[in-house]
Amino acid sequence: MKKNKGKVNTTEKEFVFGFRAGRNDCVLKVPLQFPVQENVSDLHGRLMLLHKIPCFVENELRSTLSTFIESETIQDYDREAELALQRLTTGEVDIDQLTNTWAKAYSETTLEHACPEEPSWDEDFADVYHELIHSPASDTLLNLEHNYFVSVSELISERDMELKKLQERQATEMDKVMQELGKTMTDQDVNAVASQHFDAQQVLENKWANELKQVTHIQKQEYQEWVIKLHQDMQNPNNSTINEEIKMQPSQLTEESEPGARLYEEQRQLEESFTIHLGAQLKTMHNLRLVRADVLDFCKHRRHGSRGTKLRRLQTALSLYSSSLCGLVLLVDNRVNSYSGIKRDFATVSKECTDFHFPRLEEQLEVVQQVVLYARSQTSKHKDQPGESVPRNGSSCEDKNQNVEKNSSNILPGEFYISRHSNLSEVHIVFHLCVDDNVRSGNITAREPAIMGLRNILKVCCTHDVTTITIPLLLVHDMSEEMTIPWCLRRAELVFKCVKGFMMEMASWDGGISRTVQFLVPQSISEEMFYQLSNMLPQIFRVSSTLTLTSKR
Repeated sequence: MKKNKGKVNTTEKEFVFGFRAGRNDCVLKVPLQFPVQENVSDLHGRLMLLHKIPCFVENELRSTLSTFIESETIQDYDREAELALQRLTTGEVDIDQLTNTWAKAYSETTLEHACPEEPSWDEDFADVYHELIHSPASDTLLNLEHNYFVSVSELISERDMELKKLQERQATEMDKVMQELGKTMTDQDVNAVASQHFDAQQVLENKWANELKQVTHIQKQEYQEWVIKLHQDMQNPNNSTINEEIKMQPSQLTEESEPGARLYEEQRQLEESFTIHLGAQLKTMHNLRLVRADVLDFCKHRRHGSRGTKLRRLQTALSLYSSSLCGLVLLVDNRVNSYSGIKRDFATVSKECTDFHFPRLEEQLEVVQQVVLYARSQTSKHKDQPGESVPRNGSSCEDKNQNVEKNSSNILPGEFYISRHSNLSEVHIVFHLCVDDNVRSGNITAREPAIMGLRNILKVCCTHDVTTITIPLLLVHDMSEEMTIPWCLRRAELVFKCVKGFMMEMASWDGGISRTVQFLVPQSISEEMFYQLSNMLPQIFRVSSTLTLTSKR
């Protein structure tokens, strides 16, 4: 046995194994480093392969090697223990320092002696809010939230009015400049005026953006402090007046409809509902709905009360910190921002009401961007490792990853990111699913990235208590000319069948929990087309006699 000078507290010992092969006596001698860091089974396999050991001595070699490593390791530990005791008896080690070190290590690694984690402000506020919203103070909370919402809405109206006046004034000025083009004005003058108009709009938009940000920040801080104070007052047995005031306070969420609200509700409530039971042995009940509406209707609050407004807001608030969350699938492009298209419209809706529980949408998107950048960097490191094989169909992979290579902050079709909200009408969680122009074609299959993205979204719903999920049935939010009736029927049939298969998998994901799946079609779909889709749904989900279907119109 000899000491290895390259490593501290490491010794090299020789393992000797003798066996008989025919008439020959063979001896295997292998140096081993102690303590042995690698797995004994892996070491045994390497020895068999490198030294071409006969297979009939494989088990004997394994047992001998395991016994040798175990005995030598115990001897090393005993030797180190004896040396430590000798240093202790000779006074080379400070006993007080040693006992303090042991006590510290024990208290840090043992749960019952560890310091309790300090509860965060978000956790405390969530517990307090959940208790108050399930108490008689729920109307008080909703009234305060509605007042804040009206305040922000008025501020947004002022912003829109000022921007509209600026645009009208600039349009008039640009018309005058264009009339003088070629006379007293040149192209450079027109470009200079257009640049001034753009800068003026940017200054005004930034001014209002900062003001809205400041107002919502103040509202959030005031609201959270008020909720904590209200909870403390209600917990005080000597303060009984607060409970009487809460009971006597009238609701400000009236049920009187604003002009045009009835037409909105009638269009929105064009839906068909079904109850199904899926499963071979253990049946699970699920609710299916086919709804014709705009995707942002699930997010918008109405400034004036309409039918069911108070109930929707109350239901959303009651289930905010529960195991019955509501989710929505929003189809977006591959850029993680809120600058264009449906993403900008959604960001505008999310700003109409202050989120008192979660960070602003912009802050959540910044976190997502950082996560995407980190994930792409880790993927690049993995690809740069030597020995990585290149797939045969590398050309197709390069085509799919072309956008990611140009900008590592972009995501691929089928990938999605999640944002959390407490300020939307009927939604707590939004799944931003990345799709490309291929979803507008008529030849997609079940292996389409958007379809696989829906499967992964449903899996997240099963693992994170999302019991209601709204899915765009046609994988688009707006209709176009190429989306004919046959196109819509083929797309709906594909999505219905795929979602049915995913729902059959849910039993293995969550043990069989009842869920509600809403299939959303664009508002521009005709009633005839809508009822054709509603007739298709029960035909596809009737898989066997174990399925019970009930239609409610």
